[in-house]
Amino acid sequence: MARVFVGLSGGVDSAVAAHLLIEEGHDVTGVFIRGWEPDFLACSGAADRLSAMQVAAHLGIPFRTYDLSEEYKASVVDAFVAEYRAGRTPNPDVLCNRFIKFGSAWERARADGAEYFATGHYADTNGAVLRAARDATKNQTYFLWTLTRADLEHTRFPLGKMLKTEVRALARRVRLPNAARKDSQGLCFLGDVDMHRFLKRYLPSEPGPILYNGATIGTHDGSWFYTLGQHVAASSKERLYVVDKRGNELIVSETPAPLTQATTCTLLSESYVSGQPPQGIVRAEYRYHGPQVRATVDQSIVTFEKPVLVAKGQSVVFYDQQGVVCYGGGIVA
Repeated sequence: MARVFVGLSGGVDSAVAAHLLIEEGHDVTGVFIRGWEPDFLACSGAADRLSAMQVAAHLGIPFRTYDLSEEYKASVVDAFVAEYRAGRTPNPDVLCNRFIKFGSAWERARADGAEYFATGHYADTNGAVLRAARDATKNQTYFLWTLTRADLEHTRFPLGKMLKTEVRALARRVRLPNAARKDSQGLCFLGDVDMHRFLKRYLPSEPGPILYNGATIGTHDGSWFYTLGQHVAASSKERLYVVDKRGNELIVSETPAPLTQATTCTLLSESYVSGQPPQGIVRAEYRYHGPQVRATVDQSIVTFEKPVLVAKGQSVVFYDQQGVVCYGGGIVA
């Protein structure tokens, strides 16, 4: 029997994860992580915490709240905004997993006596190997590529071998109070919020030209408010997309693909479970649940078998040729 702290988000997945660990005979403690909630957005933190408390009470396990709002603001939100300002499109879930759930939360749990930290992620581990979940439609290893071998040694993913339908069915069978609760829509500070509105709270407006075939057809309020592939309303054209950014100039086209397809990309930062990049042919996933493309990695240069649409700041995650073992990944420069 081990002492396991489980991150209870208020959702059904983490609740079932806690139930499974109890069934295995572990000494389980539920932990709710209080993140950053901006005062100008309607967040669900209070309702999520109440749901997590109800789950812990139903399961008969201790419950703790870790207030990591300051760490969340510094490591996730501020970094997210800084990446946008630099012209890159970051993935906040990757940042949250690295610095909060498997960073600050684990450190707090370990200080409180935990031997392991578990979550409701759809992923699997085999020793210190990160593997894709059985449910391919829910597999979340794309967001976990920053985990190292040392991280995996004290991490548990109880849902790795379950289908989502099985998780829901089990939640109903054991009468979990949140069995019918809708799945989380992700990080609170994003949620359903308009990205432009959010960023304008933290980035200044800086008008610049919108260029189409070399001619100025309009103005924008700051290039960092736009991402590659985003639709832009300008001139009389019905559909124009951002295909490039040069300083504070937006380059637009009627089709989003031509200027953003590439057979290679450079990684700004990398992390691998083993500490070393994979050798030979791998499968690369360059967006969540996107197609996996055969590729090679050599000195931070990724070479894809065929052209793909990659954006600066997004994650490229590498798997074995079966798409099962996750080696790690990197961020596109």
